[in-house]
Amino acid sequence: MADVLIVGRPNVGKSTLFNALIQAAKA
Repeated sequence: MADVLIVGRPNVGKSTLFNALIQAAKA
């Protein structure tokens, strides 16, 4: 679900959000 939200949003801050998700998943 999170991935879909990121894709739907603008590229602005996309990398930051993606990194946050990756860290959250690893945490």
